[in-house]
Amino acid sequence: MQIDVLNNQGEKTGRSLNLPDEIFNIEPNDHVIYLAVKQYLAAQRLGTHKTKTRGEVKGSSRKLHRQKGTGGSRKGNIRNPLYKGGGAVNGPVPHRYDFKLNRKVKDLAKMSALSYKTRDNAIVIVEDLKIDAPGTKKIATVLKALNPSDKKVLLVNDLYDTNLYLSCRNLPRVKTAVLSDINTYDIVNAGSLIMTESAAKIFSEEPVEASAE
Repeated sequence: MQIDVLNNQGEKTGRSLNLPDEIFNIEPNDHVIYLAVKQYLAAQRLGTHKTKTRGEVKGSSRKLHRQKGTGGSRKGNIRNPLYKGGGAVNGPVPHRYDFKLNRKVKDLAKMSALSYKTRDNAIVIVEDLKIDAPGTKKIATVLKALNPSDKKVLLVNDLYDTNLYLSCRNLPRVKTAVLSDINTYDIVNAGSLIMTESAAKIFSEEPVEASAE
């Protein structure tokens, strides 16, 4: 599958890259996409909710009254769960919500998400973005030319670029990522996937020169 490489103005450069069909044009598997997204969202939960047991709340450990002979029920100390301010029974404790997915399942989910983006013509390849100093206005102009529909954008670079990250940080509909760190959720959540030429070449089997128009 060949995709044209665009310049910063959104115009064709005359080059194109051949992206492998076994990654970008497979039959998508909706279930594994669901599992991968569910795992990602579950891993974001802190799981720090906590209630105190009767051994952790404040209060005397003295028995309220003798066991027998009062005519009332048997009682322990004031920290009994039946009393106001007493400890909770079977309350929540800190724990993780994350669960394991096999590597092959994760890879299939990412390839399925990429294939959906291919079907929707939502993958754009742009020549490498050279930013000497952080500048939100400059990168916003480039993204507007590449993404005229103003959809959410996942901007993928081959390596981490501090200037690129800082330039995109204040753009509410743009997320930057390194190619090795992209996940299924980010791909699905983005309306458009923009890859730099260097990042796309990692996928590409062989750069293909487009014929002159």
